[in-house]
Amino acid sequence: MMAFFFILIAFLWFIRETKAILFWLYLWQLKEYRFGRFFDHFRTYQGKKLFFNFFFIFKIILFLYVLSLAFYPKLLAWQLYALWIVILAVIYFFEDAKTVLDFFQKNLKKPVLTQKGKILILVSLIVEFLFLFILFQKFQKIKLFYWFSFSLLSFDILTPFLVSGIVLLFQPLTVYWQNKIIKRAKEKRAKIKDLIVIGITGSYGKTSTKEFLNTILSSKFKVLSTPAHQNTDIAIAQLILKKLTQEIEIFIVEMAAYKRGEITSACQIVKPKIGILTGINEQHMATFGSLENIIKTKYELIESLPEMGFAIFNGDNQYCRELYKKAQLSKRICYTKFLASVQEVVVGDFWAREIKAEKESLSFKIFSRRWGEIFEFKVNLLGEHHAQNILMAAIIGKEVLGMTLEEIARACQKIKPFPHQMELKKGIAGLNIIDATYSANPDGVISHLEYLKIWPGKKIIVMPCLIELGKASREVHKRIGQKIAEVCHLAIITTKERFQDITEGVIEKGMPSGNILFIENPKKIFEKIKSFCEKEDVILLESRVPAELIKQLVMSE
Repeated sequence: MMAFFFILIAFLWFIRETKAILFWLYLWQLKEYRFGRFFDHFRTYQGKKLFFNFFFIFKIILFLYVLSLAFYPKLLAWQLYALWIVILAVIYFFEDAKTVLDFFQKNLKKPVLTQKGKILILVSLIVEFLFLFILFQKFQKIKLFYWFSFSLLSFDILTPFLVSGIVLLFQPLTVYWQNKIIKRAKEKRAKIKDLIVIGITGSYGKTSTKEFLNTILSSKFKVLSTPAHQNTDIAIAQLILKKLTQEIEIFIVEMAAYKRGEITSACQIVKPKIGILTGINEQHMATFGSLENIIKTKYELIESLPEMGFAIFNGDNQYCRELYKKAQLSKRICYTKFLASVQEVVVGDFWAREIKAEKESLSFKIFSRRWGEIFEFKVNLLGEHHAQNILMAAIIGKEVLGMTLEEIARACQKIKPFPHQMELKKGIAGLNIIDATYSANPDGVISHLEYLKIWPGKKIIVMPCLIELGKASREVHKRIGQKIAEVCHLAIITTKERFQDITEGVIEKGMPSGNILFIENPKKIFEKIKSFCEKEDVILLESRVPAELIKQLVMSE
C-alpha cells in the first residue's frame, strides 16, 4: 500500500512540477532573460500573486509543519503521518487538474522553442528527472517515505529559485555565444559597402514607423527590415547572418533598449546612416532608472550616425524637440500638432495639417517650406497619431532616396494595420472591437483613447495597468485615468497594482467611480460588457488583455 503512495505522490508531483518549470522559463523568456525586467515583475499585482496565493502559502505552512515533526519525532504518530500524505496528494491533485484544464483551453504558459529555450527546458527537465530518480533510490523504504515526500515539497517551493539559477548559470555561455554571433554579423555587414541602414528607436512608435517605411520603400527598392519583436542586438545580428545579402539596398532596423549602451551596441553592428527618433516617454523607466537615462539612451542612435548622416525627430514630443536642437548633423523635424511655440513651428521642416481621423481611415496634408508644396495622403489606419509616423517615413523617401510625394502617397495606400495595433474587428452582437493588444505605452494609450472620440455610442476600455514605469507609474496612470474620464463611459482594469491611481484620475475629471471597475476574471469581464453595451458601441482592448476575452468578444472570420 505504501509503495502505491510513493508512485502516486511522485506522479502527481511530476505533472505539477513540469508545468511550474515551463512557466518560470516562460516568464524569464518573456522578460528577455533580463534580471531587471524579471525582478520588476514581482512589483506588479500579477507578480505578487505568484507567491501570495492560497496554494503557495498553504505549502509554506505545510512545510513548516512537517519540518517541526522532524525535530519532534515523538509527534510523528501514524495519524499525523497519514494526514500529511493525504494533504499533499490532494494539493497536487487539484494543481494537476488545473494543469489539464489549462492544457485543453490552451492557457498553459510555456516558453517559445528557440534554441536557448530548448536547452533550458532540457536541462531543467533533466534536473527534475535526476532529483526524482535519486529520491527513489535513497528513500525507497517505507519508513523513509516521510523524507521522500518532504523532499518533493521542498523542491516544489524552491522551483522559482532553482529555475532562475539554471537560467543565470547559462548566462555566461549565452553571452559568449551572442558575442560570437555579433562578431560574425559585424564582419558580414562591413562587406556590404553601399547598404543604406535606417535605424529607428524611441519609447513608442518604433514598430509602426518601421512597417510604414518598409511599405513605402519596398515599392521602389530592395528592402530588409527587422521582424516583429526582433529589435535587440543579438536578434539584429542573427537577421544579418540569415537574410542580409548584397542585393539588399536598404536595411530598416528597429532598435530597443532597457539600459544605457544598448542602442550604441546595435549601431556598432549595423552602422546606420539615417536615424529616426519616434518619441520619448516614461516607458521602461523601472529598468532605466530615470527619464534622463531614457533620453540619453535613445539619443545614442543620433550620436552613432556618421558625420554625413541624417536624423529625423518627432516634433510633437518635447524631449525630441530638445534633442533636435542638440544634434550637430543634417537633420529634420516634423510636427502634426502645434504643441511647440509659434517660432519653433515656423522654422520646423515639415508638418501635417488638416488631419482627419475617421472610423476606418486617416487623411492629412503634408506641408514643407523646404519642398514648397502640399500633398494629400489617405491611409487605412485608425487614429491621427499615425500621421506623425507616416510623415517621418515620407521624409526619408523624398529627402534621402529621391522618391516623389506622389510615389510615396501611392505606396501608403498599401499600408494595412499591423496585427493587434489598432485593428478594427467585428464583435459579437454588433459591437465594434478595437484590438490594440500588441503592446502599450503611456502615449499610445492616450492616442488610442483620443481616437475613440470619433465613435458615437458608448465607449469602453479594457486594459491592464502598465508595467516597468518605475517612479513615474503613479502619475502616468493618473493621467490615463483623466483621459478615460474624458472619453469613456466604462473602464475595466484587469490588474490591480495601479487601479487606485487610475481611479483617482477618473474621479478628478468627474466620471462616477462606479464606472471604473477592477475585474480580473475574463468571464466576468465579458458578462459586464454584455450587460452594459448595445449594438454599435465600441470597445478598446488595450495591451495584454486575456486571450479568452478576445475570443469571446471578436467574431471569428
